[in-house]
Amino acid sequence: RCADVTGVQTCALPIYPAAVALATQSSLATLPTNLDSAKKIGIPKDIREVSISIGSSMNMHGSVMSAILKIAFLFAIFGRSFTGFDTYLIAILIAVLSGVVMSGIPAGGLIGEMLIVSMYSFPAGAFAIISTIGIIIDAPATAINVVGNPASAMLISRLVEGKD
Repeated sequence: RCADVTGVQTCALPIYPAAVALATQSSLATLPTNLDSAKKIGIPKDIREVSISIGSSMNMHGSVMSAILKIAFLFAIFGRSFTGFDTYLIAILIAVLSGVVMSGIPAGGLIGEMLIVSMYSFPAGAFAIISTIGIIIDAPATAINVVGNPASAMLISRLVEGKD
């Protein structure tokens, strides 16, 4: 799409879901862009609208990975052993909550970080450390979440529609 604006030829760049995810840090904010991209790559309308819409609020593998990374990072900093069934169970619970409950909220990782600090009884200063890490890795985690939605829709399309 190009236009002549005051004698200068300008062209609109396509907006990619990962770029929107990095800018907004919200999977839900990328939903229109993601649906448009899925349409352009040929995913059928009924499949893309259902799977990508659900995926925007439930398919949060980037958030889950970042929650586990934050937990392991705090354990390493404070010299605690990241072993034991109860430690793993709490980590999985926090990761699932981070991926489902706090999805779609811009900077919703802060809620998960407060949960991590309180569930593992880290000192209050740990929140400052983990929130700094969160600021760095939450945008890329959101981009991972968003990129996975069309991939999931393509897999569903392949299963439902067949190879062609």
